[in-house]
Amino acid sequence: MRSSYSTEDVQLLLKDITGQVIPLPTSERERLIQSGHHYCEMLPIEYVPTKEYMNVYQEALENYAKATANAIGCLSDKIIKKRGRNIVLVSLARAGIPIGILIKRYLKFKFTLDIPHYSISIIRGKGIDNNAMKYLLNQYCPQQLLFVDGWIGKGAIFNELKNAIKVYSQVSSNIAVVADPANITELCGTHEDILIPSSCLNCTISGLISRTFLRDDIIGADDFHGAVYYKDLENADLSYQFINEIEKYFTHTNFESTVCKDGYGIDEVKELAKKYKVTDINLIKPGIGETTRVLLRRVPKMILIDKKYRDNKELKPIVRLAKEKNVPIEYCILNYYKCCGIIKNLTEI
Repeated sequence: MRSSYSTEDVQLLLKDITGQVIPLPTSERERLIQSGHHYCEMLPIEYVPTKEYMNVYQEALENYAKATANAIGCLSDKIIKKRGRNIVLVSLARAGIPIGILIKRYLKFKFTLDIPHYSISIIRGKGIDNNAMKYLLNQYCPQQLLFVDGWIGKGAIFNELKNAIKVYSQVSSNIAVVADPANITELCGTHEDILIPSSCLNCTISGLISRTFLRDDIIGADDFHGAVYYKDLENADLSYQFINEIEKYFTHTNFESTVCKDGYGIDEVKELAKKYKVTDINLIKPGIGETTRVLLRRVPKMILIDKKYRDNKELKPIVRLAKEKNVPIEYCILNYYKCCGIIKNLTEI
């Protein structure tokens, strides 16, 4: 699979399907998804950021690179403590890829370890790429594999991973993430809902690859899940700008967040579903990363922001996107998350 990443940083266990899938407009894709078509059977047209939004992104990167680096360091320290030094990083494409690269680089920086890093696909409702798993297990012991993602929203992919890994004896379903506001994994840099700058953009911060794709007419029984390489966006690629900016703030001493909550974020999501009369919980996307994704590639109904974070600079990218797309913002009380995106129901599109 082509990408703008070096193979020294990551090996993508994906099938290159560039030119074989026509991306669909957001509204058409949303109708198809809510009519029963799976999101993995189509690709969105990648959002082209406005100059104003890119200014907000660069400001976010400048302001939150240090906090992200600290969370990467905390996470990496936990990985060594809990999993030891003999590990193989397996990032979940695509949001997990830049995080996996940063963990790999931090482990080399602090522990002089050169850890293998692969990326594979997992799709909600479809499971993990079993061909990619077979490839890895032909080379490594099952106990070595450590899954990596960017953040946890309400835990849908985490639950998908737990179910998918049951067939693989001795492979741990534990997942390492930078931020876990849902409060469901110990292997996190923080339980706070922090802005990870890589969540602000799509392929131009993820090696110029698409979300992963799975459809029988293109992905054969022995193929890896697929992805597209966006060669036409090479001049806009910021993948390594992000990596290098975070890496600049690596230190040997990291400060672990004292944020500690009882309960789980999914309980708050269920309460929001009742309050806003959302019958499909999958239409609620909590947390900074997931809310940004709603604005970038779904059809948002509204954005919820915790009253405590009104005018907070950490949420400027979300507020900017909402303004550009004419999405209303409601300020309310949130306990686990700083913000939340609600997707329009099919009848509202």
